[in-house]
Amino acid sequence: MDIVIKLSQFLLSLSLLIILHELGHFIPAKLFKTRVEKFYLFFDVKYSLLKKKIGETEYGIGWLPLGGYVKISGMIDESMDKEQMAMPPQPWEFRTKPAWQRLIIMLGGVTVNFILAFIIYIGMAFAYGDTYVANADLKDGVLIENPVMLKTGFKTGDKILAIDGKEVVNFDNELNMNIIMSKEVLIERNGQQQTIKMPNDFVDQLSKHEKSHLVDMRVPFAIKDVPAESANKSLKAKDLIVTLNGQEAKYYDQVKAILNSNKGKTIPAVVLRDLKQIPISVSISKDGKLGVIAGGLGIESLEKLGYYKVSTKHYGFLESIPVGLEKGKDQLVGYGKQLKMIFNPETKAYKQVGGFAAIFNIFPTSWSWETFWSITALLSIMLGVMNLLPIPALDGGHVMFLLYEIVSGKKPSDKFLENAQMVGFVLLISLLLFANGNDIYKAIVK
Repeated sequence: MDIVIKLSQFLLSLSLLIILHELGHFIPAKLFKTRVEKFYLFFDVKYSLLKKKIGETEYGIGWLPLGGYVKISGMIDESMDKEQMAMPPQPWEFRTKPAWQRLIIMLGGVTVNFILAFIIYIGMAFAYGDTYVANADLKDGVLIENPVMLKTGFKTGDKILAIDGKEVVNFDNELNMNIIMSKEVLIERNGQQQTIKMPNDFVDQLSKHEKSHLVDMRVPFAIKDVPAESANKSLKAKDLIVTLNGQEAKYYDQVKAILNSNKGKTIPAVVLRDLKQIPISVSISKDGKLGVIAGGLGIESLEKLGYYKVSTKHYGFLESIPVGLEKGKDQLVGYGKQLKMIFNPETKAYKQVGGFAAIFNIFPTSWSWETFWSITALLSIMLGVMNLLPIPALDGGHVMFLLYEIVSGKKPSDKFLENAQMVGFVLLISLLLFANGNDIYKAIVK
């Protein structure tokens, strides 16, 4: 069932993005009286799953879910329809339209992608608001367990003050990604501020370890369950460890450290039970365990216990517009930084480029509209940016040649455009093979 939910979200998101992107080309083409021969979701190599001709356009669904397309008459595209291009130009063809109209048609797809992303972020701000913990409320700093973070110089208890000079106001889902993209992080440790320089190959280092958050909130050691075979019958479900061996054990990481230094011993402890502090004794195994199942505390419970103050900010419709626009801008800038890292050989971030499997794995195994729309908005930005790359066969390649034509007044020959399209197609196939090959390699290694 989990795989069905995951696949459903993946296909729904992909279909929505493809249809709207192609509509971005289709609508201006129609407005400029340019004939659109085909409008397809997915590729119809050799045959279609569904197709119906309405007017001059054939609408259909292909069997190969690698994208979609609109076939515009008189345009050198992935169809490589040389026969049509050899015929005399017709007034309804793309090639006979003014350069500014062709430019609008080609920019239509990415324009829709960016508009869609911003609309989603505005809608999410209005529907869900923002839930966060103020960074200033993390009085005892954050939890650092990731080995790459520890190697870089971070420690549990550090307070993350600023990333690349920008103050960290809230502890939220963006913090980890911002650290990954950063060049330096300002922290406070034991009352002293210091700057940690991030290594160029940080992303590559992360890929060599099991995935875990770079930064987490510190949480208490709460007892979820005490198995029948446990030696510590004095512990009860929902107990919260307060002290161990006379030492403060406010957080899970403090409990782990005390247990590891008292392996095989029986030591005094204090637990919080029904809001009362109860003194007990606990036995620690030779591997530093209590023999209980820990966890079970949500953010609301942590707030009630006084660990953190959770804030939720709701927005009216007009208020949600600037909030959504700012969120979209941040995601756009963030993705631009990711691309810059990928194209910089020093970072070795290219090793983490993923294909369809990587996108598929982003979606959760349980249905959440908030998560679905958040991922769809991010993918829409990614699709828009990728399509703007000046590679022949992508929208950006067509735009590049059109801008050259507008500036120089000279139109590239059809032969040149055909050759450029072929080069671009080969390059795209190579990138596709590389990205999906990375997915396969990671799956085999894992």
